[in-house]
Amino acid sequence: MKNLLFLILIFCSASNAQDYYIHAGKLFDSEKGEMISNMTVIVSDKKIKEVRKGFKTPKKDDDIVIDLKDSTVMPGFIDLHVHIESEYNREKYMNAFTAEESQIAFSSLKFAKRTLMAGFTTVRDLGGSGVNISLRNAINKGEVIGPRIFTAGKAIGTTGGHADPTNGWKKSLAGDPGPRQGVINGVDEARKAVRQRYKDGADVIKITATGGVMSIAKNGENPQFTIEEIKAICETAKDYDMIVAAHAHGDEGIQRAVRGGVKTIEHGTLLSEESMRLMIEYGTYLVPTMTAGKEVAAKAKIPGYYNELVVPKALAIGPKIQNTTAKAYRAGVNIAFGSDAGVFSHGKNAKEFRYMNEAGIPVIECLQAATIVNSKILSVDDEIGQIKEGFTADIIATRLDPTKDVKTLENVIFVMKDGEVYKN
Repeated sequence: MKNLLFLILIFCSASNAQDYYIHAGKLFDSEKGEMISNMTVIVSDKKIKEVRKGFKTPKKDDDIVIDLKDSTVMPGFIDLHVHIESEYNREKYMNAFTAEESQIAFSSLKFAKRTLMAGFTTVRDLGGSGVNISLRNAINKGEVIGPRIFTAGKAIGTTGGHADPTNGWKKSLAGDPGPRQGVINGVDEARKAVRQRYKDGADVIKITATGGVMSIAKNGENPQFTIEEIKAICETAKDYDMIVAAHAHGDEGIQRAVRGGVKTIEHGTLLSEESMRLMIEYGTYLVPTMTAGKEVAAKAKIPGYYNELVVPKALAIGPKIQNTTAKAYRAGVNIAFGSDAGVFSHGKNAKEFRYMNEAGIPVIECLQAATIVNSKILSVDDEIGQIKEGFTADIIATRLDPTKDVKTLENVIFVMKDGEVYKN
């Protein structure tokens, strides 16, 4: 009798739970790639309960109506390339010697919140100090506010390569970092580095297949892994159910990464037609990060803002990414959404939409890239990336229709994540 009464109480409590009725003037259907007018999204707990035509009236007195009849409602955005722990500033390189982990952790809280308030309910963090793993855990526990994070922990590079954390240090301090610190040489160390990231709690793997702009090294485009090393990383990552993202500017490094089995090419600045053909053949995605390219090119013109080794690379690489993206899109390469926020200010991630559209990608496809496409890459396309019955209630809105004005995506007015309203 007591058990029956207990079950009745649970049922009554569940049936009386407060629901949200979101009245959407326009609703973006990411699966079909179209805008639908006058819809109601009913959210119960953390899930989307129903999506119905017309503006429906709540069934219970304590249900809440969210009036977005004059707005455009979309699934929460997914950014596949951020560095959530930090933002670039003039003291960036000194932070390795002066910033405590606790300082990095506390600073990351404001970046996480800013990202969520910009409408990005999910991000893939592609490399930091390892604090990013703790930040992900704290957000998942509801202890702090931020987007859902899939993180690489620390990126993996080669000795002197783009992800070698000791680049630019004097010899007595640099030492000889290894797989634990994210520096490998050879197949065995490559496998060990992946396993170390699994042990640390990473969700994905990030490698630096070529030189980069922001590292204190002369070359920003040379290949920095052998194809055998990349294959070892990708094979090992697959064993642990992780995908691999490859930072790559130079063409030879891009081709090695694609043949080696990476899922996404980050930046892809100097993509050749052959590399584009390979990416289509292998089903590899390009994550352009045009915003970062434009930002570093602009900042490189400010005397003393970057290290003297960074400036020529920023001026040479940054301005080319948008044109390359346009060529890749026309060739049929799969395009995903990623901004590289952290190289520039967090919360400005949506500028990438504008640059994608300028590169010739229709706004609808830009929106799909940041929703359903990215959810498929992360293998969570049955949970997020759509406003659909049974999906997690990650829902955002803009005042205007982005297909009429893409810049409206830079001013998100409503944010719901996991069925909880954070911005209204």
